[in-house]
Amino acid sequence: MAGIYLHIPFCRKACHYCDFHFSTVLKGKDDLLEAMHIELERRRDYLLQKKVNTIYFGGGTPSLLQGDELNKLLDHIMKLNEVDPHAEITLEANPDDLTREKIRELVASPINRLSIGIQSFRDEDLKWMNRAHHASQSDYAVKAAQDAGFENITIDLIYSIPGMQMQHWKENLRQAVELNIQHISAYSLTIESGTFFGHEEKKGTLRPVEQEISSDQFHYMVEFLRENGFDQYEVSNFAKKGYESKHNTSYWEGKNYLGIGPSAHSFDGKSRQWNVSNNALYTRAIMKGESFFEREELDDYTQLNEYIMTGLRTKKGINMDFIHDKFGIDMQKIYQDYIEEKIKSKKMTRENAQLSLTTDGFLMADRIASDLFIIRES
Repeated sequence: MAGIYLHIPFCRKACHYCDFHFSTVLKGKDDLLEAMHIELERRRDYLLQKKVNTIYFGGGTPSLLQGDELNKLLDHIMKLNEVDPHAEITLEANPDDLTREKIRELVASPINRLSIGIQSFRDEDLKWMNRAHHASQSDYAVKAAQDAGFENITIDLIYSIPGMQMQHWKENLRQAVELNIQHISAYSLTIESGTFFGHEEKKGTLRPVEQEISSDQFHYMVEFLRENGFDQYEVSNFAKKGYESKHNTSYWEGKNYLGIGPSAHSFDGKSRQWNVSNNALYTRAIMKGESFFEREELDDYTQLNEYIMTGLRTKKGINMDFIHDKFGIDMQKIYQDYIEEKIKSKKMTRENAQLSLTTDGFLMADRIASDLFIIRES
């Protein structure tokens, strides 16, 4: 099984926190979409005829595309690949794009899952983050999509926002649960260099939320969503039974995927490649038949460490027997004292050869993973 990701690099506004590749200028959109179709043709053998069970439109803001533009890309994918008839096909959408007309277009398409970028139900937060929509549009968008027939909807939320008190965060989560959606992705606000917030932090006019506040909001979220039927199957992802994101799970499980569009990444099990993060350069290179990506061969150490990094962020965790059989590394022997310390401090659990992080461990998942990395001997 394999997945296909399509990066649609256009947005109405630049969110102050976003460091993904995007453009607020739609000039050149038609040429870029044509280039994406050409890339699909040129890379038709990348997945080695594996059946495609997930397709994901990300960005950017894919909901800016017209229905016929989305359908042409989907038709092309299905012409070139064997696509599972029950494939999960996700479209990221902003609430302000989900008019009744747009939703009718989407319902008539093969798209069967919506990922709606709500971020917050508070206008104060949305304005501060420079989002394009208002809080009232979020509730409307979800309910209109449900009324039209969408039965698999996920929303994005952000916590650890300066000025967001615990009662504000509780209200956001309450409103999310009352919408009767199937999935929630919730991320702690991260200030990245190169973003508006990154520049503000560098100037000293923006200070990140204290770790204790962020931790309290995280713990409350985990418990509240659990009480309301959501399973935390990854650090930032919560789903009702049977509604876990198949596409994102395939990333974490190391399955093959093809990325189409500027800045999109691809993985074939042994190498990773990423397209140029520039709309004009991507389009020009595709049209001229020139190279438009960089490629990295992954040695065993890199593959192992990626397995550790992604695995520990999931409920499933990592398996030391699998590591030993595939890579010849005895994690239990190398890191026995470290593992025991993390179990004792209730950051980690172990069941036979399976290592998983607790809620407290999830708060430091990346640090624990890096501590367990295997470094090639010089």
